[in-house]
Amino acid sequence: MTAPAPKKDPMKGFRGIMAGTLILEAVVVALALPVVANLGGGIGSGTGYLVLGLIVAFLGTCALLKRSWSAYVIVALHVVMIAGWFAMVALGIIGVVFSLVWVYLFWLRRDVAKRMAEGRLPSQQQ
Repeated sequence: MTAPAPKKDPMKGFRGIMAGTLILEAVVVALALPVVANLGGGIGSGTGYLVLGLIVAFLGTCALLKRSWSAYVIVALHVVMIAGWFAMVALGIIGVVFSLVWVYLFWLRRDVAKRMAEGRLPSQQQ
């Protein structure tokens, strides 16, 4: 027997948390721009373009969160960020920290989906 569908979609709220995390991550990466301008060869260098590209990619990924493959895009962005360690150490450190945050968020998403399938969410209780 399957559990009744919840009245409210719990994944909708979770997508909001994911979008907020992506926006926060874009802001934190944007704070690396002054460091790139002073120490990394300037905004017009490869490091500057990498940082600007990551900012745009994080903001653009917010629009893709309804798609089932958006998790792969998020993981790919973090691989690029961690690989950016060679261009700028601070970028790699930010990548590692936010990768740990995303591991936790993906674990939470799996737990919510499991509880929803079992019918144990509060919105599914009668």
